[in-house]
Amino acid sequence: MTVYVAEEFTAEESDVLRRYFTNLDGPVFALVNLPEVVKGALFARYSRSSKSLRRLFLDEFVGELDISGDQSIDATVGLRRAEELYDRVFFEYGDDSVAQLGGVHLACEQASNVLTKVLERGRLMSYLEQSTRYIAYDSRIGGRYRFFRDPDVLGSPAGTRYVGDMDRLFDTYAELLPTLQDFFRDRFPKESEDSDFVYRQAIRAKAFDALRGILPAASLSNVGIYGTGQAYEALLLRMRAHPLPEARSYAELMLGELRKVIPSFLKRVDLDDRGVAWSRYFAGTREAMEEQAAKLFPASEEADPAPAVALTQWDPDAEVRLVTAMLYPYAHVPEEQVERRVRDLSAEERVAVVRAYVGERANRRHRPGRALERLSYRFDVLADYGAFRDLQRHRMLTVEWQALSPRHGYTRPDAVDLAGARSRFDEAMDRSAALHDLLVDPFPAQAPYAVCLAYKVRFVMQMNAREAMHLIELRTTPQGHPAYRAVAQEMHRLIADEAGHHAVAELMRHVDHSAEPSLERLSAERRAEARRSSMPG
Repeated sequence: MTVYVAEEFTAEESDVLRRYFTNLDGPVFALVNLPEVVKGALFARYSRSSKSLRRLFLDEFVGELDISGDQSIDATVGLRRAEELYDRVFFEYGDDSVAQLGGVHLACEQASNVLTKVLERGRLMSYLEQSTRYIAYDSRIGGRYRFFRDPDVLGSPAGTRYVGDMDRLFDTYAELLPTLQDFFRDRFPKESEDSDFVYRQAIRAKAFDALRGILPAASLSNVGIYGTGQAYEALLLRMRAHPLPEARSYAELMLGELRKVIPSFLKRVDLDDRGVAWSRYFAGTREAMEEQAAKLFPASEEADPAPAVALTQWDPDAEVRLVTAMLYPYAHVPEEQVERRVRDLSAEERVAVVRAYVGERANRRHRPGRALERLSYRFDVLADYGAFRDLQRHRMLTVEWQALSPRHGYTRPDAVDLAGARSRFDEAMDRSAALHDLLVDPFPAQAPYAVCLAYKVRFVMQMNAREAMHLIELRTTPQGHPAYRAVAQEMHRLIADEAGHHAVAELMRHVDHSAEPSLERLSAERRAEARRSSMPG
């Protein structure tokens, strides 16, 4: 049994596709010979579609493009002339910064939800991931439910059990979808001003949100990545050292496709004295730390009681440092002198500086300058893996997470109880935990595949106040998922009440502390339909 399901295309479709994609049958491929706006639009549509990128291109984009001039192009053939050009420039300058100047749009399909967190760890790349809110996971590809089938696990005595339990989890998800949709339709009747399409989309999103916790971390996703050669090199070096076999094998697929487009930027990745040595270093330090942690914190040790969101670090002198940072670019004296003057100001005078710096923020996209980066906060969070997946995408902050397991329990949405699906949901959680426990000794890296997204994972997030403003205002919007809304709302409360940084909390004027709305996506779907209606043609 193959790990990836290859797509099938007609001869005519293949003739079009090979002009723009570096292969037609693998899960990883680069996009070439297309305008940047088309590649960006493709990736944007990608995150909300169940289709593969190549199928999406054929169905929704080809008809809008003039492709007649590209008939002689074959992007599936390695670009020797491009390699010669890159070699000449790269070696003439001999500087890593040159590798920041060539970028690639790369599609990574049929990746598990464990692997997607590895792919999306780098700060200096852009990602779009398929959303569990818009994609129903009751569909199959190649006749199989959409979960990763690790070759080592499948070849072991646990292989049959693994596939059977995964199928049962997806069966439960599929069987409960109509139940939850009926429940939400009864609870939130359609309003006369909403079209059938808008209402249907909002109901589906609500049901998907309620049931996504049943999906295991092995569930497959599609990820679109845009990054420079330097960023891809860093990503591949980490992946080649990763304990997860899927990450290591996927790195080789990515390297093969990237070398068709930016070959010279990636020459060091598999050289023994360069990339191989770097990856060996990463693996060595990880293994050494695993040994140290196992000595200090044996698996039998219980975790102390702790809140779901804890503020563990902040600056008690934040207000002075914040106002100092705000004034510094507009002064002409050393920072220490600015700080002395700020300490002499009254509370009202400091507030006046803050108000002048922040101005009138008409919406959350009106963000103040870098003075807010002078302050930082560190949060220790315990939330379900589904919420973690969303919050982990804020890559400009520092995020570290612990291994995913059933150890910390799971969250069950109230709607599941009210819809009469509690026993089915709990049965799925029990199945997930039992499969994880079966796998954890022989396959410690692969065991998280079995863990459902409703199970909690512990992670730390450290951010400056500017990034906190962005994250908290974005993740508390009414259309957000209730799981991460609760985390962001608590972060805001802790900044104000525990750290005592009321001025900082008040700057975050677009934080929404309202309770869970009726249909989170309804307003967004209404706006989307209004935009579609206003478009010409």
